Amino acid sequence: MKSYLRTFVNRESAVQAIKVALVGVLNTVVSFTLFNIFLVVGFGWFVSVTASFGITTFMSYLVNRRWTFALTDGAVSAGETVSFFGVNIAAYVGTVGIMWVAEALFGPLGTIGYNVAMLFAAGLLILPKLAGYRDIVFSHAIEATSIGRSR
Repeated sequence: MKSYLRTFVNRESAVQAIKVALVGVLNTVVSFTLFNIFLVVGFGWFVSVTASFGITTFMSYLVNRRWTFALTDGAVSAGETVSFFGVNIAAYVGTVGIMWVAEALFGPLGTIGYNVAMLFAAGLLILPKLAGYRDIVFSHAIEATSIGRSR
């Protein structure tokens, strides 16, 4: 476990973490905006989270692939796409779980309470998502790009 954690302590991983965080901030802003729009128009928190998560997951895939991990080869595989959405479905389940627990503990939260719960979930899930993106989703493309650069 220690040796795995050390793989995050280098310049390339630090840059990737910063980029994932920046993409995460952008996605969070878009997600919160959509979430609140859906709440205002009358959807419940579950539908609002689901819709906003779905839209921003697609956006996140495009931006993370191209900018965070600098994969511009256009060689998108089905496995990469499925694993990216798998990592994000796990994050979605975590987010819904956190919101459900918050509502179970505190009762109906209202708009501010739901936003606080979503913010908490986003902060809690950023590092697992980074690890999933780096080690599961884009690992083969990153390796191929690194090999190409070293020649």
